[in-house]
Amino acid sequence: MIALPCALLCLLCACASAGPPPAALPVVPKVDLGRYAGRWYEIASFPQRFQRGCTDSRADYRLRDDGTVEVLNSCLRDGRVDTAKGRAWVVDKATGAKLKVSFFWPFRGDYWIIDLGADYDYAVVSAPSMKYLWILSRTPQMDDQRYQEIVRGLKDRGFDVAKLSRTPQGNRKD
Repeated sequence: MIALPCALLCLLCACASAGPPPAALPVVPKVDLGRYAGRWYEIASFPQRFQRGCTDSRADYRLRDDGTVEVLNSCLRDGRVDTAKGRAWVVDKATGAKLKVSFFWPFRGDYWIIDLGADYDYAVVSAPSMKYLWILSRTPQMDDQRYQEIVRGLKDRGFDVAKLSRTPQGNRKD
């Protein structure tokens, strides 16, 4: 249980690295956090140290009365569920698509929603550096045609899609 939070600390420090980002990364025009809340399954991501050994990764988001978002990330690691709890808040009120997320004060990282299904059935999350990337779905599996469309779009936007790794799903009992 300690491994995931410690690794998330590394991510947050990396997201907060000094220096200007490359060209601005466009986000979706509008996010309704009420619709965005709920469970998301990780379909693929750029591998990160804090997720090493994880399968069945998912995130649960709950909108709080104060407007922030409660975050519960979890995965299956070594046969046990590993979790990290955090908080996110909107930093771009015009779109609602740029958030900051923190698992350990005072560290925080960018959580930018750069693609979102019209029915909130999938989402793609990154950061201005484009070093982090997650493809999420409301279901543990994603139609391969949809996945390939998303990957083509990411490639067109300049992401190194060769680094994408599919996330195994289907082994959790909770």
